[in-house]
Amino acid sequence: MANVVVVGAQWGDEGKGKIVDWLSERADVIARFQGGHNAGHTLVIDGEVYKLSLLPSGIVRTGKLSVIGNGVVLDPWALLEEIERLAKQGVHVTPDSLMIAENTPLILPVHGELDRAREAGAGNSKIGTTGRGIGPAYEDKVGRRTIRVADLADAATLEGRVDRLLVHHDALRRGLGMEPVDRAALMDALREVAPKVLPFAKPVWRELTDARRAGKRILFEGAQGALLDIDFGTYPFVTSSNTMSGMAATGTGVGPGAVDFVLGIVKAYTTRVGEGPFPTELIDDNGRRLGERGHEFGTVTGRQRRCGWFDAALVRQTCATSGVSGIALTKLDVLDGFKELRICTGYMLDGERIDYLPTASEAQTRVEPIYETMEGWSESTAGARRWADLPAAAIKYVRRVEELIECPVALLSTSPEREDTILVTDPFAD
Repeated sequence: MANVVVVGAQWGDEGKGKIVDWLSERADVIARFQGGHNAGHTLVIDGEVYKLSLLPSGIVRTGKLSVIGNGVVLDPWALLEEIERLAKQGVHVTPDSLMIAENTPLILPVHGELDRAREAGAGNSKIGTTGRGIGPAYEDKVGRRTIRVADLADAATLEGRVDRLLVHHDALRRGLGMEPVDRAALMDALREVAPKVLPFAKPVWRELTDARRAGKRILFEGAQGALLDIDFGTYPFVTSSNTMSGMAATGTGVGPGAVDFVLGIVKAYTTRVGEGPFPTELIDDNGRRLGERGHEFGTVTGRQRRCGWFDAALVRQTCATSGVSGIALTKLDVLDGFKELRICTGYMLDGERIDYLPTASEAQTRVEPIYETMEGWSESTAGARRWADLPAAAIKYVRRVEELIECPVALLSTSPEREDTILVTDPFAD
C-alpha cells in the first residue's frame, strides 16, 4: 500500500489539519514526525471544532492508530492537558489509539523558562518563538543531555539524566540572572507524570515496520512549514527541527523507502506568524482583507498572521527541497471577490532577477517581488466539490499556480469542512 508524507510548503498554517484528517480516513496509521506543541491544527468535523497541538490529526477518528515519533519534542504535561480537553469533546485517547516513541525527548519546565528568558532579553534580535521550550529541548537532544520517554521508567537513569541536564541549565540561568532549577521539584514532577505517559510508550520503529509488512497505509504528518526548516528556512527566523519530508523517515524510525507520495500543503495566498522576511507581505487593505476573510490567527498563540499575495518562487523552492509529488491547495475561497490577484514569480536583488529566495538573511530582507497580475472572480468558490463548480477565473488561477511552482495540484480545499475538497490525484493510490 502507498504511504504518504504531508508537509507544509510555506511558513505553516497552510491548513494541514483538515487535509490530514481528510486523508486519515484512507490511512491505518497517522504518525507525527517533528515539532512540538508550538504548532497547531484546527479540525472542523460535522460542525465540531478540534484544536490539536501535539496529537496527530488522526486521533479524532475511531479505528486509527496515532503515533508520536522520536522527531517530536514532547511536553508530557501539555500532552495530558490535550488528552483531557479532547475527552470533554467525546474523544477518548488510550494506549490502543496513541503510541509514543520510547526515544522521544521531553520538554521540561526548564526549557520553557529558558526560551522565554532568552526571547525577553533579545531586544530587536528576537526570533518570535512561542516560548514553549521547543528550541532549548532540541538543543539538549543534540547536546546529549536530554531526558527521553524511556528514562521515566528507571529511577536511577532518571536521576543521572537530570543531574547532567542541570549542570548545563544552571550555568545558563546564572548568566541570565535566573535562580537555579529546583531539582527536587523537577524530580517530583517527573515521577508524578511518568505513570501517566509510560503506558503510551512503544518502540515505534518496530510497530511501523510491522504495519508496513502487513500492508497498512501510513500517513506521516509534519508540523509548521518548509520555510521554517532549520536548514532550508528563513534562518534564523525558523523552528528548531527539520520540517521537510525527509524528516518523516528519521523522525519515526522508518527508511526513506517507506515514502511513496509527498503531499505539500499550500495556501492560495501567503501568511506568516512572527518575525522574519516576507517578500509579498501586504500592509494595506488587501492584507487586512485576506486576514479577516481567512480568520488568520494562530491556533496556538492567537497571534494575528501577516498576510500577502501568493509567492510562487518560494513554493517552487520548497517543492524541490521536499520532493513534493503534488500539492493540496487550500483556502481558495478566501480569494473570492478580489477584482484582481497578484502572484510573485521571482525577485529583483541589486538589479538582478533571481528565481529563488537567497540564503543570506540580509539579502532576504532586500529582495523585491516580481508580480504577475491575474483577473479575480466575483462568484463564490466556498464549498465547491467539483471543478465544474468553480468560476473559470478561479480555475485559471489554480492552473497558473501549477505552472509556476512546477508541481501539480492533487487536492483543492474550498472550506474548513473536510468534505469540501476536490480530489484530483489520490495520494494513496498504488
